[in-house]
Amino acid sequence: MRTVRIAAALALADLMKSGLYGVSPRDRGFFGFAGIMMAATALAACALPARRAARLDPWRALRE
Repeated sequence: MRTVRIAAALALADLMKSGLYGVSPRDRGFFGFAGIMMAATALAACALPARRAARLDPWRALRE
């Protein structure tokens, strides 16, 4: 399944070519940076609500 995603990303890279300036659409660093940024965004989106929920008293949350 991973190879299918990589192949799709490389195929769609040609569509991104017009929006990139000075970066090759098949640049490993570009794909790595994009993956790291998506992972960081997902972590922040999950961690902030989880942290807030962890501070709640479980009995109070169940009563309400």
